[in-house]
Amino acid sequence: MIAIIDYGMGNLRSVQKGFERVGREAVVTNDAKTILSAGKVVLPGVGAFPDCMRNLEQNGLIDVVHQTVRSGKPFLGICLGLQLLFTESEEFGISKGLDIIKGRVKLFKLQDSALKVPHMGWNSITIKRRAPALQDVPDNSHVYFVHSFHVVPEDKNVIATTTDYGIEFVSSIWKDNIFAVQFHPEKSQALGLSILKRFGEQKA
Repeated sequence: MIAIIDYGMGNLRSVQKGFERVGREAVVTNDAKTILSAGKVVLPGVGAFPDCMRNLEQNGLIDVVHQTVRSGKPFLGICLGLQLLFTESEEFGISKGLDIIKGRVKLFKLQDSALKVPHMGWNSITIKRRAPALQDVPDNSHVYFVHSFHVVPEDKNVIATTTDYGIEFVSSIWKDNIFAVQFHPEKSQALGLSILKRFGEQKA
């Protein structure tokens, strides 16, 4: 069973429906026992970084996320769920993150005035390291993005894919049992569903 962490931010039902479409049972929950007993865990999210961290804390889920990652079970972060894994974010001043991946979340600073922030719509990903969930994804495939901030990991070895939007930014990371993406696989049609399918097939 896949647990989708519910901390009151984002359209969690669309992620759940994505897993259901590839034949995987997924539950949306904020119950610590359910999350810790799940075979795989997803941290999604849409919204402001500090609000999400506050909601995780108020729901008693920060330690649950850390325990889940330490357990070695497959862990998927989506959009803000990627950013929250990092040490800190520049959004609304400096906000502390989960500090599971060392690095910072930064606002897009683009020289090209034709490029708008947020970065919204379809863009391609360049595969640097092929994580298990990317097994069926051809290099330079297009996926769907909606974000104003991007992650900058201290350790470049965690980078799985990059994307060009005025600058080359990190669009996914892979470290041990963690795979986390800036884009939305649940909104990326058949290609995105293939990522959810491969994640659902992983074993600890």
